[in-house]
Amino acid sequence: MPTRPHLAVLVDDFRRFGHQTAIVQYTGNRRKATTYAEIATLAGRFAALLASRNLQSGDRLILWAQNSAEWVAAFYGCILRGVIAVPLDAYGTPDFAARVASDVRPSLIVGDATLLQTLPNDWPRLSFEDWPTILPPTVTADQAGPIPTLSHDTPLQILFTSGTTGDPKGIVHTHGNILASFEPIRNAAQPYLRYERIVHPLRFLHTLPLSHVFGQMMGLWVPSIFAAEVHFESRLTAPRLIEVIRRERISVLAGVPRVLALLKTHLETEHPNLTARLAAAQGISAQKRWWRFRDIHSLFGFKFWAFVTGGGALPPPIEQFWNALGFVLVQGYGMTETSALITLNHPFKVARGTMGKPLPGREVKIQPDGEVLVRGPMISPATWSAGVLQPRADEWLATGDLAEVQPTGELRFLGRKSETIVTATGVNLHPEDLEAAFEPEPEVTACAVVPIETPAGPEPCAVLALRTTPDRAPAILQRANTHLAEFQRIRRLALWPEPDLPRTSTGKVKRAAVASWLASREANDGRASAAACTDWLLTLITQITGEGLPSEPSQDQPASNNKTQTQTQARDLRLAEDLRLDSLGRIELQDALEQRLGIALPQDQYDKAETLNELRQLLTPSGNKALEPNQPPPAHDTPSSTIPSATAPPPTPKASFEATPEPRTSPTTHYLYPHWPWQLPIRWIRAAFIECVAQPLVWFLAAPRVSPADRTHQTIQPHPTDTKPSDTQPTGPFLIIANHVTAYDLPLLLYALPRPIRLRTAVAMSGEMLEDFRHARNQHPRWLNPLGPPTWLLLTALFNVFPLPRLRDFQRSFAHIGNALDHGLHVVVFPEGTRSPDGTLAPFRLGIGLLVKQSQAAVLPMALQGLGELKTRRRRWFRSGTLQVSLGQPIRFAPGDTEAAITARLHAEVETLLAKNQL
Repeated sequence: MPTRPHLAVLVDDFRRFGHQTAIVQYTGNRRKATTYAEIATLAGRFAALLASRNLQSGDRLILWAQNSAEWVAAFYGCILRGVIAVPLDAYGTPDFAARVASDVRPSLIVGDATLLQTLPNDWPRLSFEDWPTILPPTVTADQAGPIPTLSHDTPLQILFTSGTTGDPKGIVHTHGNILASFEPIRNAAQPYLRYERIVHPLRFLHTLPLSHVFGQMMGLWVPSIFAAEVHFESRLTAPRLIEVIRRERISVLAGVPRVLALLKTHLETEHPNLTARLAAAQGISAQKRWWRFRDIHSLFGFKFWAFVTGGGALPPPIEQFWNALGFVLVQGYGMTETSALITLNHPFKVARGTMGKPLPGREVKIQPDGEVLVRGPMISPATWSAGVLQPRADEWLATGDLAEVQPTGELRFLGRKSETIVTATGVNLHPEDLEAAFEPEPEVTACAVVPIETPAGPEPCAVLALRTTPDRAPAILQRANTHLAEFQRIRRLALWPEPDLPRTSTGKVKRAAVASWLASREANDGRASAAACTDWLLTLITQITGEGLPSEPSQDQPASNNKTQTQTQARDLRLAEDLRLDSLGRIELQDALEQRLGIALPQDQYDKAETLNELRQLLTPSGNKALEPNQPPPAHDTPSSTIPSATAPPPTPKASFEATPEPRTSPTTHYLYPHWPWQLPIRWIRAAFIECVAQPLVWFLAAPRVSPADRTHQTIQPHPTDTKPSDTQPTGPFLIIANHVTAYDLPLLLYALPRPIRLRTAVAMSGEMLEDFRHARNQHPRWLNPLGPPTWLLLTALFNVFPLPRLRDFQRSFAHIGNALDHGLHVVVFPEGTRSPDGTLAPFRLGIGLLVKQSQAAVLPMALQGLGELKTRRRRWFRSGTLQVSLGQPIRFAPGDTEAAITARLHAEVETLLAKNQL
């Protein structure tokens, strides 16, 4: 096929793909899908904005954000204008971003508002959150088209691969560099496109940053060949990844070896006999392996078939594991200087244990010492340093990687030249070969082999992060050495003080940091440095609580000065009694632990951990029964629709509010989150019931006044104190909140809502109460128990209720709320967490702030007035004339607003509505 003139022609392909889904991103509890046509339109609008700001070809634009549709559109907008994009890692530090900005002198910085606000105000900036009001609504074909000077030689981007110390240095890519990597794959895929139609669309689960060349290859370039869907996922926990793969019918996962290792560990934990089954399946055909392990394939969904991995060396045991299960595993090899790929395995002709053959247009040669040299049109022609482009002088690129050529032409990776350990006897050892011996050990989270200086000279030392107790380390080392030749065997061992080794954003172990720690440890006679000895779990908790770790006393302090020791003991004593975390702190800690460990903590066991020692025991495999996430938690009952306090509070004699009755224990509960009420026939039945039965009954029995009176034609305007006053009026779907007084609050709220809203609502109701109805239990008097199941059915069908448990499992409820919002449903939640006995507004639970932040939806506050007086004075209800329902204005919060600030603001809004009614 003819070579394309530049990358901007891909935007024309996007327009041709039209309404096919291009990107699916997960933020909080929401799922957002964007089509190829929408990406092309956004890119054109952004290009027009750049033109209006007079950004010319060759100007630099920093792109600092999480993976998103806006990121992709901004990148293609830069391509259309010839503006050089400078993508930065979203997990990089503000200091590094500021140093890059000082070097490239950007004309504009674009990205997520939460990241941009950490930078100095030295450069113009534009957040993605401002795009709806800043981008031109319509553009002409000329404004949305590429500039005429684009060519293969036009600079495309500058990627900064390092620079944590010293001056950062960027690799410059041109359009021709990327096309040289992209076009061979596109040409090789053409014969298979007719088969792709059978399984179209291909869906890629993308777990890499778009600031990385491998992430760009799998997120920007390869999907355009197939009009594939790219699903961006940043929560790298194994259960989450498997859930997304199965639910979204993913075809291919693109990730670094670390992701494949996490999934392998999870499967081995959940299926203890899997290793024995794999051993028994050796030597059978691929088809028979697939059938034998069909239970594993069913976990991922039967459309999932392949992993594409890069960004680091893949340990052979991981490759063998996934191949043995019948999955295709495709490896590639490249680096930033080569615009991603040098070699690639053919997905249907995989040479196991290798990085594949060189792609067309690449010349590869191996030096006598094994170093790989490469040249071709994909090699970056220049670097950016000290504010200018520095052209390359040598046409051959020394990669610094060691490899050997197989008889069939594939390359087998040996390691980094700079990391080769030359022992005192003159033997060259490759750390990757030694680390592979530890990979089969289930008790090892991570291993890095680094050199250590001994009186006889350098020797390899294995630094291990363990899932087990330290006393198991010698046995682990002994077993690993049985897989190594005599000259490779390791005789020195060190244990890393945290649950995982330090890693880059793409999952590579930071060997330099490990080697530095080991050298510091040896310099202190085998004791780790003070920073490394700090209890990682204690540090994490104190970061969340805001109680800083006391500094270590300096050496010149007298021994009698034990102030620091006293502070440490006092803090540890407090944590021994109670973790001192509120509900939000507990969920923040849980999220941080799951991200760091790559596992999902069993919710019931985590809820019970109230002290540091209990939490530490939970994180030890011997103390948590292999972290079994499928053990359901015990259920509790409360009698009203609630919002949880973000996680289970410590067990106390009474609940958080005096009006809340004591929860009653019940048998094991699996909360049901039904979707059938969203089906069209049920919606018709619900609409008929609400309009023809519920609304007339409320009018006849209660005759509530509605404020504003013209509720049907009420216009929704931004709140005068809204956090983003420049926004256009917030649009639905909304989170609807109100005070909670009686069991009849919901019909009153629906009565006051405009018809288009009330006919598309879902209602969060006490999960414990719904379970009692569904299982015909805990009703008073007991003869009402048989009426529970039909009551549950009617409530679910006629009011679209779903469970929101008060004490646990609330994250599944939050996910259901996000799903409902994604389907255009407005969700009603009562943030007080209980019914008020006298109508007085109680404090809102902080869980509402977390829910709003995750949902990123506008909030519509409402207030019910008069119910408390009727309830306490036992006055007549029938058309009392004292009931009033007030609607506020929808509020949209900024991304940087905290959960506590959101909760306080919403409480103040409902309180204001109630006060107005009293005047």
